[in-house]
Amino acid sequence: MVLIVDDEQDICEILKYNLEREGYEVMTANSAEEAMPLVRQSLPELILLDVMMGEMSGFEMARRLKSQPETSGVPIIFITAMDSEEDTVKGLDLGGDDYIAKPLSMREVKARVKAVLRRNQVQPKEASSFTYQGIVLTSSSKTLSIDGQSVPITKIEYELLSLLLNNGGRVFSRDELLQHCWPCDTYVLDRTVDVNITRLRKKLGSYGRHIKTKFGFGYMFEP
Repeated sequence: MVLIVDDEQDICEILKYNLEREGYEVMTANSAEEAMPLVRQSLPELILLDVMMGEMSGFEMARRLKSQPETSGVPIIFITAMDSEEDTVKGLDLGGDDYIAKPLSMREVKARVKAVLRRNQVQPKEASSFTYQGIVLTSSSKTLSIDGQSVPITKIEYELLSLLLNNGGRVFSRDELLQHCWPCDTYVLDRTVDVNITRLRKKLGSYGRHIKTKFGFGYMFEP
């Protein structure tokens, strides 16, 4: 189920119509306050979230969802008239999976929705877990714990950490990380890898120092 959250009723109806034609089940809400209970009642597979809304902005709604373990894994595509790099980076830093600027192209929206959902679909089981000191990355449930405490992690963060942990000592360029962790048909900003690495380091706490920047080359996990 895809949840569309936008205070412009016309946009909700247009998006709903086009996505339902693609075979998606769609729900809509015209405010973050209206959407929050819907997310908890019926956990969506994806949220299309407008940024500029009423009392609670889309950024604030995303912050609240990402802070709760039960909703932290729901992918979010921000939709907004704001298209500055600063706003885009803020959205990604809050855990957004993608960012689309208005006016909307339905072809672009459908392509990005398909790409994000594909990234988050269930994958075949792998080795049960990967452990390094207090870091435990569990493949079957796609979860992360640090020193015994569960830490919310997004799909992209999981893919980055899994790749770096399983190839300790190897340097990956930004292009290689994009190829391994993002689908090829997804538009990604130049700073997207850096933003996700910075966010991942913060979540790892003291273990974040093991993710090293090799200037001019890329990133590596140094045991």
